[in-house]
Amino acid sequence: MWGSTGVPALPEPTNDLDVLTQWVGRQQQSDDVIAHPVVRRLELTLDREPTLEVGDPLPPLWHFLFFADVAPTQHLSRDGHPPRVGFLPPVALPRRMWAQSRVEFLAPIRIGSVAQRTSTIETVALKEGSSGLLCFVTVRHELTADGHPCLTETQDLVYRNDPDPSQPVREPDIAPEPADFHETIHPDSVLLFRYSALTFNGHRIHYDLDYAQQVEGYRGLVVHGPLTATLLADLAARHTPDGHRLGSFSFRGVSPLLSDQPFTVAGRQDGHCMDLWAANSTGGLAMTAQANFVCET
Repeated sequence: MWGSTGVPALPEPTNDLDVLTQWVGRQQQSDDVIAHPVVRRLELTLDREPTLEVGDPLPPLWHFLFFADVAPTQHLSRDGHPPRVGFLPPVALPRRMWAQSRVEFLAPIRIGSVAQRTSTIETVALKEGSSGLLCFVTVRHELTADGHPCLTETQDLVYRNDPDPSQPVREPDIAPEPADFHETIHPDSVLLFRYSALTFNGHRIHYDLDYAQQVEGYRGLVVHGPLTATLLADLAARHTPDGHRLGSFSFRGVSPLLSDQPFTVAGRQDGHCMDLWAANSTGGLAMTAQANFVCET
């Protein structure tokens, strides 16, 4: 929705719940091609052997590479996100975060397929947290490839105020132990840049150190939550029980991971379920996740 002069026809930002809930039920459709060159670039970004080819199933959560929310550069918000025009409600709180997702895998998404995503605003809620007012927006995505239902995802976004610089940064809880398997990841600014480029993510916390520290209150550049979740889902997929496949995967961000600080992705098997987590360099919990497996049919 754009004005005749090319300026976005922005609704008035508000934290009035009666206004924001008018967005509940709104839908948006997006089309994309699950392009092999994009998949190959993520393989190389993650230092994986480039083995995936057209027709192969897309690895779990690699759909995050597609259906980018794009807007002209001159109309981006201060944080690098597209403006809140049309589909998402016009929440007045300045910071938007991807808090958690719950994904159900129905069928493989084949590399090279033509895909469509239908997104629906399910709920909008306001809550008062320890840091002030919070707005939670739940979005449901339904993804088809070549006309076949493949995936559903329920995504929770949270909007909040800028941090109070006079308040100390809360240290995260310690991650659980022991793990059945774990790997260490060494993120740097190049990894963050390349993942931002692949997902067309302009959020400045991933590449603008001054902005990340001085405006949003982080101690350094922030590792993308979806990237961390993708690494956890990859870990689960490589430890899937024989005769099973990944049926669902959920994750929740707990605390930020930062560039140039190694972190650990780990998991613990429990029958047809798996608990997973990411921990920072001092053992602080950064993300929790759960994978559920179903029998192959």
